Amino acid sequence: MAKVIHVMIRVMELERSLRFYEQAFGLKTSHRLDFPDFALVYLRNAENDFEVELTLNRGRTEPYTHGTGYGHVAVAVDDLDAEHARFTGLGLEPQPIKEFKRGDELLARFFFVTDPDGYKIEVLARRGHYV
Repeated sequence: MAKVIHVMIRVMELERSLRFYEQAFGLKTSHRLDFPDFALVYLRNAENDFEVELTLNRGRTEPYTHGTGYGHVAVAVDDLDAEHARFTGLGLEPQPIKEFKRGDELLARFFFVTDPDGYKIEVLARRGHYV
């Protein structure tokens, strides 16, 4: 069986992205590879063995486009309201909390935040399918 190990996103300013992912999700560098033309930085926290790989292509000046295919990465948290308040306090500009229901059944509570390079991240309350 295959094991999913990381998701890769391209970034324009590595230090800015490292700050965002540490502030927002507690992700810290677990491995880093620096080359003359690019750098790969793998991020994780104690709760995960799955990583976010930030790829910096040195010398690139034009922002990346996300096209119509990229959707979002999702993370689950214990206290959605507290995380939303924390993100707001950090100036990360989270979107309002929303509820996803089927009839009267609450399936999920969540909000979105956008990283410095325009990637959307869904932050879900840990419950049901989203644990």
